[in-house]
Amino acid sequence: MNETVTDWEPAYARRAARMSSSEIRELLKLLDQPDIISFAGGIPDPALFPREEAGNAYQTIMGDPTRANAALQYSTSEGYLPLREWISSYMTRLGANCDPDNIVVTSGSQQALDFLARLLVSPGDTALVDWPTYLGALQAFNAYEPRYDRIEFGATNRTPESYAEAASEATAGGRVKFAYVVPDFANPTGRTLSVAERESLLALAGELDIPVIEDGAYAALRYDGTPVPPVIAMDAARTGHVDGARTIYCGTFSKTLTPGLRVGWICAARPIVKRLVLVKQASDLNSPLLNQVVMHQLAESVFDRQVTASIACYRERRDRMRAALERHMPEGVTWTSPEGGIFLWLTLPEGFDGAELLARAVAEEKLAFVPGRAFFADGTGANTLRLSFSLANPEQIETGIAALARLIRG
Repeated sequence: MNETVTDWEPAYARRAARMSSSEIRELLKLLDQPDIISFAGGIPDPALFPREEAGNAYQTIMGDPTRANAALQYSTSEGYLPLREWISSYMTRLGANCDPDNIVVTSGSQQALDFLARLLVSPGDTALVDWPTYLGALQAFNAYEPRYDRIEFGATNRTPESYAEAASEATAGGRVKFAYVVPDFANPTGRTLSVAERESLLALAGELDIPVIEDGAYAALRYDGTPVPPVIAMDAARTGHVDGARTIYCGTFSKTLTPGLRVGWICAARPIVKRLVLVKQASDLNSPLLNQVVMHQLAESVFDRQVTASIACYRERRDRMRAALERHMPEGVTWTSPEGGIFLWLTLPEGFDGAELLARAVAEEKLAFVPGRAFFADGTGANTLRLSFSLANPEQIETGIAALARLIRG
């Protein structure tokens, strides 16, 4: 045979065609360049990480042979019980009364999204998502070959029947399988759903008899405004416990403590958790126990302090970015004003292309951001941008926004 190994292409599964590289992950490579001002990745500031406390926790555990042996061993797929007890207590504090049996620990909330799509979606089924929505969710869902429909909030003519009919017409036997939302300070827009919008979402889910996947990655990072109860809390209030709710909550320590330990969780009714444990067993058996033990110690000792510090830091940066946008942006550019989280969303006049603008920004101004098109399931939104203020210091924010405005003016 003349064919070499490098010429051979395996027979990939059909779903592999829907897997694509994340624009954000590619942009993160720019962070290694010290002269780049990055508004790209939604990355927490490492200056906020509890490094000393994490180091002490590892030393304490590894210094005790019994604890070390246990932490370095295989573990239950549900997750480390003391950590699940802390998480269930935290969720109850948020208004979602639950028990450790309602919790399964995942390798970040990204794994949670993958598991839920694996559990719920057959090829051709419909997922209801916001427009735009979190790119990582679209990537997690895409592998299971769904179609997407837009959740309509506010005044709309859409009825539950219209969603069901569209799903059935698009694919023979296709059904709406779930609704996915980031209700607090959404990635990418920074938008927060009102109480009325959350109620309408639950009503829609009830009519369609589908679960709601609530992504709570940024919920702890509120800087001003009136707190809104999580969707899962509103849902569970009807029966007094998460076991009576159709909402599935995805949480994470990545934005409050550290993403490096890769610890997230799912909070849901027990029958769903039991199914998810089977998915976890088939995927990676269990999340690293040592990291879970350390995360439990951090959560017990510094969680509230870390949230307070993060809020103070990111609030200032949000305010700096909003002020810089007011000073520098030309007429016709609009942006969101989030009450928390780490993102602002820019909408440029029609005719602009965010990807083309990014190429110029990197080449001419050493500036990075995320073009908005990647966040739309239908590939629209070319004239939108996502700006993250979590990593840039005040001077970089001023310089970067001024540079972006120059590029937009042309």
